[in-house]
Amino acid sequence: MRARYPDRDGYVERDGVKIFFEVFGQGKPTVLLMPTWSIIHSRHWKMQIPYLARHYRVVTFDGRGNGRSDRPVGPEAYEETEYAADALAVMDSTDTDRAVIVSLSMGGQRSLILAAEHPERTLGAVFIGPAVPLAPRPPERTITERFEDVLDTDEGWAKYNRHYWLRDFRGFLEFFFSNVFNEPHSTKPIEDCVGWGLETTPETLADTHVAEGLVNEGQTLALAGRVRCPVLVIQGSRDRITGPARGIELARATGGELVMLEGSGHGPHVRDPVKVNLLLREFIDRVHPPKPPERGWVRGKSRPKRALYISSPIGLGHARRDVAIADELRKLHPELEIDWLAQHPVTRVLEDRGERIHPASAELASEVEHIDSEAAEHDLHCFQAWRRMDEILLANFMLLHDLVRETDYDLWIGDEAWELDYYLHENPEQKRGAYVWLTDFVGWLPMPDGGEREVFLTADYNSEMIEHIARYPRIRDRAIFVGAPEDVVPDRFGPDLPLIREWTEEHYDFSGDYITGFDPAEFADRERVRSELGYGPGERVCIVTVGGSGVGGHLLRRVIAAYPEAKRLVPDLRMVVVAGPRIDPASLPRDDGLDVRAYVPDLYRHLAACDLAVVQGGLTTTMELTANRRPFLYFPLRHHFEQNFHVRHRLDRHGAGRCMDYQTSTPEIIAAAMAEEIQRPVEYRPIGSEAAALAATRIAELI
Repeated sequence: MRARYPDRDGYVERDGVKIFFEVFGQGKPTVLLMPTWSIIHSRHWKMQIPYLARHYRVVTFDGRGNGRSDRPVGPEAYEETEYAADALAVMDSTDTDRAVIVSLSMGGQRSLILAAEHPERTLGAVFIGPAVPLAPRPPERTITERFEDVLDTDEGWAKYNRHYWLRDFRGFLEFFFSNVFNEPHSTKPIEDCVGWGLETTPETLADTHVAEGLVNEGQTLALAGRVRCPVLVIQGSRDRITGPARGIELARATGGELVMLEGSGHGPHVRDPVKVNLLLREFIDRVHPPKPPERGWVRGKSRPKRALYISSPIGLGHARRDVAIADELRKLHPELEIDWLAQHPVTRVLEDRGERIHPASAELASEVEHIDSEAAEHDLHCFQAWRRMDEILLANFMLLHDLVRETDYDLWIGDEAWELDYYLHENPEQKRGAYVWLTDFVGWLPMPDGGEREVFLTADYNSEMIEHIARYPRIRDRAIFVGAPEDVVPDRFGPDLPLIREWTEEHYDFSGDYITGFDPAEFADRERVRSELGYGPGERVCIVTVGGSGVGGHLLRRVIAAYPEAKRLVPDLRMVVVAGPRIDPASLPRDDGLDVRAYVPDLYRHLAACDLAVVQGGLTTTMELTANRRPFLYFPLRHHFEQNFHVRHRLDRHGAGRCMDYQTSTPEIIAAAMAEEIQRPVEYRPIGSEAAALAATRIAELI
């Protein structure tokens, strides 16, 4: 799923070649994100589009030869002048008189032509890692000059060769993009670009290589000398594709500003997107100044104490525990004002509680919709889904970045706010307040069928996190694990990496118990609670619920199918099916005695009153049942590492619940298990009610 979809898209045809374009946003000026080498298409700008489109109008187009644009045959179709003419055609088709043009690598050549020959259409030009012939390429690339020769080696840059491309195009793409993204922990952008590269053919790419571009320094200097608009060159110091010298020389030739990103490679807009996005906005506002905002100032001692609470939307459990912590914080600091940055369905819980939701929440890219889009039948590869959420996480961090510059907050609290934690460690200079990180699990774990690749990937992500904490321990002023040390899995972060529990004990505080948001003693009189909720004394109530996402629809249907047999085995059984906020109750089958409901605000009270529950493997619901000592069946989602490893470990420690396998559980098996469990006495490890207060006490020390 994309972080932002276009407001308009279409094709423009020029000389028989159709070029696909997209338009985002309504602001001024227009920013034209130029195509780079046709080895990839315009999706490589995915980390820029959502942020820029909140402030400006953004136009992108797929360069001929890739994406949804045509793939004409022959080198003459891919000359740099053709790409520049395509840009003009797209500008005309999108009613763009003038634009700030932004380019990467080979896009620098067509942008230079556009800026020099059509100054009336160009407000400013940004060149990222420009591939312009103003300095030699890195010496190891010399062999690429023998592009047409049959070489006696395939090692290194010898892969940049027509014959090798025809033999092993994927091998070339993997090699090339590992050099584009030579920064550590770059597995995701490499995978993305290899996938986009496979959308064209080696024959087409060879045509783009042979096509005429800016062939010499003199031609390039002549064009650069004709550029009259402001210029910004963003150059990575460790650029293995063009080398840093070309960017340096282009800035000198155009009289432009040079920003050298130390340690960055050829694609800093992907690997260092926060910095690049901020540089782009600063430059665009300089060449096209926005209306000055109203300005004011409040003396430090006159400012109210404020906290910004970012609550993860993946599951409703974060909302309940976060509200519990907020309530305890207010007891310690009654004057504290709390703003919430949250998404549906968390906002529904917060609205019911009368909490103040920041208006910017409406602009967040939906993480829950992304998760739903990744799910199959009771199957969610949680780790891979999270990796594929990269542009959504970056878009939401950029929104947060703008928000905390408009309003002063004494404290930021992030409950599994992955975007905040990751990009703060990547950009430590952006920290502007005390920061608390909350989580109920630590460590990505590979699923067995993921093989060696997934073992490597999860270890790589864990290693990056460990490096972040070691390098910048000051970023997290508090890190709180929601639970006890024994609730942390005993596994390693990966081969040659620390044990997860030992590392967590060194770097986290612990709340002691899970934070349910209620005191189990409130439900000691179950008959009173059942009566208040409308359950009769002779009924055996089974609650079926799957949380706040739409992933659990298949499980609901299978449990509903088990109801007739379960009713035969337990004649007084009443089944209440809670569809949740993202599943339409009307889409579920009905049966006599079956009660199907939509969202239930105080579901935890129903769980406390039930005789049995059937749930997914989510931590909050299972721990609420554990706290209230109710029998339950739980079905971890297939490939969901957190539910299969972290949650199950914790439930096993508490002696709680019966784990079921969805794949092998027929309705008959489910009905039999329900009949068994509803009779079983429970002896769970108790869960206290002091965890929220303990967490709040540690947080309050920062206010």
